[in-house]
Order: sequence, then structure tokens, then C-alpha cells
Amino acid sequence: MALKIVESCVNCWACVDVCPSEAISQGSTHFKISAHKCTECAGDFTEQQCASICPIEGAILLADGSPANPPGSLTGIPPERLAEAMREIQAR
Repeated sequence: MALKIVESCVNCWACVDVCPSEAISQGSTHFKISAHKCTECAGDFTEQQCASICPIEGAILLADGSPANPPGSLTGIPPERLAEAMREIQAR
């Protein structure tokens, strides 16, 4: 049972202080979560605190590998619309 921080992490430090099990530390390129310490906040909170404060969609993965904050969940922009807008921007 452990969450994982991936390379899209921008090292903003938001998650470090909210982790009740002190499982988050600075890695060589981005923060990492200790699989031995992470409890996914079970028994402390109803939702994972690191994921609840993370400002980057997809930067934290749940134990099953799915993103805690999937594309569109924080911005409210559907992924299809974001892809369309990016194509329009790049075409200019």
C-alpha cells in the first residue's frame, strides 16, 4: 500500500508537510514516497493528503497506478479540449 510521485512533480513542497506518516522526501529529480512508510493516510484521513494538495495533475499515482488527480480533475478542462487547444496553439 503506497502512493508514488512521478517525474511530472515540480518539487513545490506542498505535499511534504501534509503527510501524516512523513513518507515523502526529496529525491534526485523529484519528491518520492517511501513505500515502507506510506499508509495512504488510512486511519488518519478519508483522502490521501499529498494528492489533495498536489497542484499537478497526474504527478501522484495511487497504488493501482492510476493518477490520484487525473487530467482535467484540477483544471476542470476536459483532456480532449486541452489537446484541441494545444493543437491550435502549436499551429500558429
